[in-house]
Amino acid sequence: MEFNDRSVLELMPELEGSQLTIDELKGGITNKLYRVKSSCGHDLVVRLYGQKTEVFIDREVEKENIARMEATGVTPKLVKYLPDRSVTVVEFIPEYVLKNEDFLRDELWERIVRPIKIIHQSGVTLPTHFNPMGEVKRMYRVLSDINLDYPEFQIEQTIDILEKIDGQARVSPDRYVSCHNDLLADNFILVEDTERYGEPMYVIDWEYAGMSTPYYDLADMFQEILVPRETEAELLRIYWEDKDVDHHVYMIDLFKPFPDIFWFLWSMIQLNTSTIDFDYYTYGKVKYENAQGNIQYLRDHYGMSVL
Repeated sequence: MEFNDRSVLELMPELEGSQLTIDELKGGITNKLYRVKSSCGHDLVVRLYGQKTEVFIDREVEKENIARMEATGVTPKLVKYLPDRSVTVVEFIPEYVLKNEDFLRDELWERIVRPIKIIHQSGVTLPTHFNPMGEVKRMYRVLSDINLDYPEFQIEQTIDILEKIDGQARVSPDRYVSCHNDLLADNFILVEDTERYGEPMYVIDWEYAGMSTPYYDLADMFQEILVPRETEAELLRIYWEDKDVDHHVYMIDLFKPFPDIFWFLWSMIQLNTSTIDFDYYTYGKVKYENAQGNIQYLRDHYGMSVL
């Protein structure tokens, strides 16, 4: 279905009489995204929810996440929430969307780490807990409930291994903080006009956010950007201000298989439900293989023979 001026005015009649410019934003693999600029000064992102994404995204929670995180100053503002139309509208943050290779630029490291620390240290309470082991199991239940079977992957055996890792990696929920849980490069916006926006880096897209451990949030980021371990260590050194970095590296290594299996299961679900043109199977297969590589690293480097 074409998204045009009429579509925008049905959602936002307050823009009637404005000249509108609409551009589809590339890169979304969950939703359709459009930038809408009006002659009266609005600059917005309209998110049209992907088909059947309600099986793993609670849009009421997402709306609360966006609204509560506004206070941090590193996230776009919520403009409109229209659940009956499967739409959320947020402020568009112009400037530059990061790519994986940007995480290799040491001049950006401080700016990348800053919003993550602001989020984690904000004291904001989000409406849900994101327990890594629990979320993997939830995704597997969704996959099982829609009778999807992929015998080429050892899913149950891998979840059993994650249970064993969880015994060593588990962080008590009373130590959870607000986390984004989807820190891929596309969700970082490098801002040059700091007078207007206040911060040099914004973080967007809060569909999976919740109270969790920074170890998972950072592990998820590393599994998305896939930079060398030396770069990971430098980013962690900045995040933890040179304190107990070896211990933090170990904890993040423990958590790395969890986001990969989460997104692997998510991909297999999307493969069978989404209408977006994207190779979910290959995306998920790479995530699964990355998880197996990180499990093997735990065996080889840390001697975790129990896995």
